[in-house]
Amino acid sequence: MGRMRLILLPVVIMMCAFCSVAQVRLSEVGPGYCRTSVNTAVFRAGSLVTHGEEQYVSYYDADGYVTLGKRHIDSDGWTVRRTQYKGNVADAHNVISIGVDGDGYIHVAFDHHGHPLRYCRSVRPGSLELGQLEPMTGVDENDVTYPEFYRLADGDMLFAYRSGASGRGNLVLNRYSTVDRRWSRVQDILIDGQNERNAYWQMHVDASGTIHLSWVWRETWLVETNHDLCYARSSDNGLTWQRSDGTPYSLPITLSTAEVAWPVPQNSELINQTGMTADVDGHPYIATYWRDAGSAVPQYRLVWHDGTSWHMNQVGERKTPFSLSGGGTKMIPVSRPRIVSDGTSAWYIFRDTERGSRVTVARTRRLGEEPWTFTDMTSFSVDAWEPVVDVSLWNSARRLDIFVQTTAQGDGERVAGDAAESTPVYVLTCP
Repeated sequence: MGRMRLILLPVVIMMCAFCSVAQVRLSEVGPGYCRTSVNTAVFRAGSLVTHGEEQYVSYYDADGYVTLGKRHIDSDGWTVRRTQYKGNVADAHNVISIGVDGDGYIHVAFDHHGHPLRYCRSVRPGSLELGQLEPMTGVDENDVTYPEFYRLADGDMLFAYRSGASGRGNLVLNRYSTVDRRWSRVQDILIDGQNERNAYWQMHVDASGTIHLSWVWRETWLVETNHDLCYARSSDNGLTWQRSDGTPYSLPITLSTAEVAWPVPQNSELINQTGMTADVDGHPYIATYWRDAGSAVPQYRLVWHDGTSWHMNQVGERKTPFSLSGGGTKMIPVSRPRIVSDGTSAWYIFRDTERGSRVTVARTRRLGEEPWTFTDMTSFSVDAWEPVVDVSLWNSARRLDIFVQTTAQGDGERVAGDAAESTPVYVLTCP
């Protein structure tokens, strides 16, 4: 079994140009594995989750063990437990995803890149001790990648994952009932790659319970075949889906039926698996990047719908060119972005070598009407880090907490052998 410890560490204060109390807090959790970006990949949708007044964190420690931690949201003292489970940390796809249901049980899925489902729950609400591995529905669980938990308004949870391989996979959706404490299938194939392509998605559940889903298509396992930013939404917990104008989809969604929010051709350095949010009116915002035709420099973008039509806004003005090609995890000079919004303002979170590879947040107070203000949140480089935020805490308290760890990554799924064995895992809070 695991070991438990209580960590009390000092708070690091940094100045922030736009935080309401002009402070950023950096709270250290413990040492994490860092020779790949397995702890800091952007598709770790659930690395940091708050339930009530308890915040939970997950990561692989230096020995590759799944490690869980928790704290009161007003404290910097973390209780940390190494669990009995290990993962293949040499593959940055094999991330840990956690969710907390309405009863307070922690759900954990980990160590997947085309592998059988590895899923378990805490033995009690709020406990960091995990039970035995178990199936969910027992269907389509032999080839799992990109596990993600999303909590619904009634305390139930959704679980999304890819069944199949890059270039020929499908999006599957399950639902957990807190009443029955069991999983059931919502969609066998929500987005169908028709055995010719697959969708790389990002998802957000807004304050009204609407599920927003956006994705790019990839025609092969090669990243340069990413194309077109697409969109769908559901107001009944994933049973039926509509386009942005409310017209219903016939399921599963395919290449020919998908709503294209913004057309982007192949070979445009369009990235997959980024972030999205919604404003108080339920309008979706999608954070991503790509390169315009005739330019060598990929730019950060924000694509959003105002209730009538889609719009695009460039976030900043990058100067450094780069190109995406090949398969596996890429060591890219920028991170994939994440975004949160309070309904009028937007916070855009990323890492760029042009800014010393620090954790950076860009903010606009009125989207499309005011320029972006950029603030570096750390004084140190985070190298291969990509942002994941505590969405539940943002939704409940408008508090921006970000999982931060300096990690390395060899290009094309290689381990950075010259990196340190571990680096500190932090939670950065911008009040």
